[in-house]
Amino acid sequence: MPRTAARGLFAAAAWGWALLAGPTQAAPADTGAALEMETSDVLSITPPKPTWFFVDGGWDMPGTSIFDGETGKMKGMVETRRLADFAIDPAGKYYYVAETIWSKGDRGTRQDMVSVYDSQTLNLITEVPLPGRILIGARKNNFIVSDDGKTAYVYDFSPVSGVNIVDLVKRKFVTAVELPGCASMMPNPGVGFSALCSDGSLATVAIKGTKANITHSAPFFSATDDPIFDNFTYDKHKKETTFLTYTGQIYQAKLGPTPTISAPFSIQAAAGIRPGETKPLELNWYPGGRQPMALHRPSGHLFVLMHMGEYWSHKASGTEVWEVDLATQKVVKRRTLKEPMNNIEVSQTDKPMLFMNGEGGNAIVVDVATGEEKHRIERAGGSTITVADPS
Repeated sequence: MPRTAARGLFAAAAWGWALLAGPTQAAPADTGAALEMETSDVLSITPPKPTWFFVDGGWDMPGTSIFDGETGKMKGMVETRRLADFAIDPAGKYYYVAETIWSKGDRGTRQDMVSVYDSQTLNLITEVPLPGRILIGARKNNFIVSDDGKTAYVYDFSPVSGVNIVDLVKRKFVTAVELPGCASMMPNPGVGFSALCSDGSLATVAIKGTKANITHSAPFFSATDDPIFDNFTYDKHKKETTFLTYTGQIYQAKLGPTPTISAPFSIQAAAGIRPGETKPLELNWYPGGRQPMALHRPSGHLFVLMHMGEYWSHKASGTEVWEVDLATQKVVKRRTLKEPMNNIEVSQTDKPMLFMNGEGGNAIVVDVATGEEKHRIERAGGSTITVADPS
């Protein structure tokens, strides 16, 4: 029973007893008693650290859980609903959530918004209403924040593909940009943003106020024959994006007003085996998973979840992690996993740690230098993983 309710019942019982007992002399009020100050029981945490990782609970578990990779302990949870998208303020002051709610649970009036949370108290600060957003989930690049933390870009599909632009300083919706046939965004500092397109090109959207100028690169991949995984990596220090295709081709794009895209190389060939193919029933090592790759920006090493299968097995969880040196285009290490993993991230620290989880929602922390499993966290969450980037 809540304490206030118990006090109420006790007071009522005492008053009734006094009535039954007849009139009594009331005790004088103690006006000199000092009131005790009530102490707050609201806890806070530090702003995000490079060793922390953030796990989206996915469909089965609510919220985005915050874990410390060094201790394996949970630090807190940000309220994120199903099919929400999560991003971290580059300055570490806020957590941003692009989400959708309905007035009657899963029906009624729909509301799309970017919710802003304090990174230390995890309290909701405000909500920025949106005209719409796509409901898909587990796509980290459908909601991105600019490198300076001033602008958010939210992918929309109502009724055509486009991007809603939010001013995070004034905390208001700015404008919507139609971007037919394109999705999966990346910041393009000093310009606006870029996005992958279904014709195989990279669109660049230059933003000036509420005006947008859209240009396209020449097509460099086939979205039908060999698509690119949409959870690709972005290096804000180098202003560079690394892409990975279903067959294992690795591209790098140097961003700017006119991005330049490097010739691809095969991750299988980098490991000394034959490249992946699009032919059916051809067994080989292929990348796979929901979030199959993670880039350690200080070293330029890419970590990729790989599995033995055939082409179009891109959703299969990885049974190995391949470490690729992007500068030399060589696989420098292959690590066998104790159980298949579907999502991978890496801390941006001098001594990096791998963060992975699988379909069962269990997460592991692995020391990159030794390969030792430092922590195993049961029911951590089964969807995408995010880390803070101090660069």
